[in-house]
Amino acid sequence: MHFRGGAAMAATVRGQSDWHQVLRRNEGEAWLSCRSPGKSTLYGSLTCQGVGSDGIPEISASEGFVVSEITKKSILISCPHENTSTKFLAPYTSFCRIHQKSVTCIDISSGGGLGVSTSTDGTMKVWQAANGEIRRQLEGHVYDVNCCRFFPSGLVVLSGGMDAQLKIWSVEDASCAVTFKGHRGGILDTAIVDRGRNVLSSSRDGTARLWDCGKSACLGVIADCGSPVNGIAVGVADNSLNLGTPERAPSEREIGTEDKILLLAREDKKLQGVGLQSRQPVFLFVGSDAFNCCTFLSSVYLLAGTQDGNIYQLDMRNTTAPVQVIHRSGAPVLSLLPYRDGFIASQGSPRDLVVPIVFILQSCSLYHKPHPSCVRSSLKRVDELAFAHSRLNLNQSIKGSSMHITGLGSEMMAGCPGNLETAHGGQTDK
Repeated sequence: MHFRGGAAMAATVRGQSDWHQVLRRNEGEAWLSCRSPGKSTLYGSLTCQGVGSDGIPEISASEGFVVSEITKKSILISCPHENTSTKFLAPYTSFCRIHQKSVTCIDISSGGGLGVSTSTDGTMKVWQAANGEIRRQLEGHVYDVNCCRFFPSGLVVLSGGMDAQLKIWSVEDASCAVTFKGHRGGILDTAIVDRGRNVLSSSRDGTARLWDCGKSACLGVIADCGSPVNGIAVGVADNSLNLGTPERAPSEREIGTEDKILLLAREDKKLQGVGLQSRQPVFLFVGSDAFNCCTFLSSVYLLAGTQDGNIYQLDMRNTTAPVQVIHRSGAPVLSLLPYRDGFIASQGSPRDLVVPIVFILQSCSLYHKPHPSCVRSSLKRVDELAFAHSRLNLNQSIKGSSMHITGLGSEMMAGCPGNLETAHGGQTDK
């Protein structure tokens, strides 16, 4: 599934998103499919034959599929003919009363205690991650809020909206301490530099801007792309990268920008790297379709996802050709997140689901949970779902009014149609 210079697809077992509910009912049935490139898709089903005294359902699979392992919260399904298997995870917590309509973005504080989310019901709320209890409602944006995230302290929230404004909020009293104005289009993504003296934003107006939180001022336009910037990421650059020299002395209000590179996922099929302090271009890579999201794997390697389902791994020291291109399906890649020895990706699907997948780079194995899911997206397309951004720092967009959290080992990722749910384990394709 991983290769250099092209795109590959592997056989994949998929299943019904609410399998964990359906298969707890006697004679409940959930659909399965196994798709392999160039071959006819194999369709099948799982059927519940009853639930044992230990609470574990007895599940049988139709011809072509095998139930290899089952617990209260997971089920491993194999397709022997294609030599592939998938472990499906069930959510273990669901919050369905935080919002009334689709959730458009979610983030969890660094300590894991608080969540913040926005919705097409027009609200942005802070809530307890343990039980979904609403603590604050943040009011002030004129139109929909596209993105929200906690500062590292966990006590302050940064939000960006369709009103082209960024706002900084106090979690303690729900007050808006700062409003940034300057963009001419809706805010699509944000990033925080170090501890948060400076923040970054990208917009439909094609620009990425650096802001001074203390003075409530724009420190400069980092890039003017002429095309919407769907996603951004900021990180420390390797010493071997030439970040360029500023044309003028940086403002004394710029804090922590000197060794940083800013990634720009652009609608015009381009992925761009820019020296944060210098404002000078570092690289420009042309992909197969609009770039929705980007993230760093290290100070040298990065990932970026496109609307046509490609995930590019690039070496920033030489972006002439990608290190590898991963193509699981033609569904849009909405979010990317470094995870242990690999990364988590989320992709949309024709059924309005987002499938979070864990790619282990060394072994090329996959862990994923097919579920109507929260995911971190470009937020350019608010009718799509979006995905988890950081260990428990999730930044995402979701269909429905509930949210879910899913555990992957000791870490967590979000998934949902609208409930906030939590689940142990992962779904694995081998």
